[in-house]
Amino acid sequence: MLRFCHEPGDSRGISRHEFLRIAGWGALGLGLSPRRMRGNDARGINSTDGVPRAKSVIIVFASGGQSQLDMWDPKPEAPAEIRGEFAPIASSVPGTYLTEHLPQIARLADQYTLIRTMSHADLDHGSAVYLSLTGQYHARITSNPTPTPNDAPSLMSIFQRVRPHGDSLAQAVQINGPAIVAPQDIAPGQFGGLLGRDFDPMFVGNVNTPATAVPGLTSLPEMPEVRLRDRERLLSAIDRTLRSRPDDVRLSDVDGQYGKAFELLADPRTRQAFDLSQEPEALRTRYGRHRSGQACLLARRLAQAGVPLITVVWNHQSRGQDKWPEDVETHGWDTHNDIFDILKHGLLPRFDQSFSALLEDLSSRGMLDDTLVLCVSEFGRAPLIALERNFAGASPGRKHWASAYSILMAGAGIARGKVLGKTDRHGAYPAAESYGPWDIAATVLAALGVAPTEHYFDPLGRPLPVTGGAPIVEAYA
Repeated sequence: MLRFCHEPGDSRGISRHEFLRIAGWGALGLGLSPRRMRGNDARGINSTDGVPRAKSVIIVFASGGQSQLDMWDPKPEAPAEIRGEFAPIASSVPGTYLTEHLPQIARLADQYTLIRTMSHADLDHGSAVYLSLTGQYHARITSNPTPTPNDAPSLMSIFQRVRPHGDSLAQAVQINGPAIVAPQDIAPGQFGGLLGRDFDPMFVGNVNTPATAVPGLTSLPEMPEVRLRDRERLLSAIDRTLRSRPDDVRLSDVDGQYGKAFELLADPRTRQAFDLSQEPEALRTRYGRHRSGQACLLARRLAQAGVPLITVVWNHQSRGQDKWPEDVETHGWDTHNDIFDILKHGLLPRFDQSFSALLEDLSSRGMLDDTLVLCVSEFGRAPLIALERNFAGASPGRKHWASAYSILMAGAGIARGKVLGKTDRHGAYPAAESYGPWDIAATVLAALGVAPTEHYFDPLGRPLPVTGGAPIVEAYA
């Protein structure tokens, strides 16, 4: 059967049982934009609210908060305590500079748009991850709440609700998750929430394996399809007996997940899509033989297989360096201290490798024309560098900062070589029109053919808007 993939004995993530308890995979405050909603324009009938249609959307979610000043929006003229230790380098687009530790992504700057004026009001990981993945503020802003059945559904869950009948092997898949925020909590906003666990995305954990990303999909000689169907019928009989007992909502949750698992096992496209061993070793190495790199490679394979919405949690831990400083796999972007050491020797080289590989691979296959790619974080990092005594580490870092941060968008009609928005001389506040996570949600849904003005219905039949944002049409060519 499908299983949540952690390395055997891996104590650096949550337990499989704990994840399944929250996510329900036993078998395996609305954010409002200050910008006006836009109607259809002259982009043609194959667009929604001015956004060209994409076959797939890949969201690379950099949990923990990437530093805009040390990556996307360097300020070399600022004082040393603002600009940091890294030097800027010229990209392939004249006048656009990135940090010196992103040379491969800088070389591809003529392939994407940088948006430097993302902004919102949430300053803690749990609720800000929720905001980023649902497009809505949590009721407890700037906090670390745990997931609950009353949460707003994730963007992936909303998409499955409004577009449930795709021909793809799955409508929405999350890879390398769940996103874990410090100290060791699963962030809310990744699940079906009030829609129920049937609308959870398909979760796939660590795919840095020699072969099939989900070992449970491997065909077993002793388990032909006829035996698999026998097991499915036996499970149904057991469920009917259990349902004769007092109602237990957990039974229906588990039943729904078993149904999904059997559907996937019966579909040969599933094994094909998740079999990373079919990729040349050189390409797997180009992406990086680590969790994040192989997750990006699987995202390309799933887009190629027709999965509409894919989220890659680029680093499953937001700040694993506190507990496992020697294990770069656990390091996250929440760099309160030791920011320059952690970025220079771990996060930035890996990110530069795997994200540039994703863009190049999609482009070489002609897939970037109809695949929308985004790199987003829940927020950025503070302009002022300082040592925080309450956190591990011996050298200074940067605190959380949501007033201004950067994201990247590429493919599916996004302008090439563009920088949208600018910040003040310290990279602290927008000096031009700003955008919020609700606008990212509207852009993603519009790219998949869902108008931001659409509604979905919760289990009580109440209509709810899919988003309160407006598509970022300024990012398009």
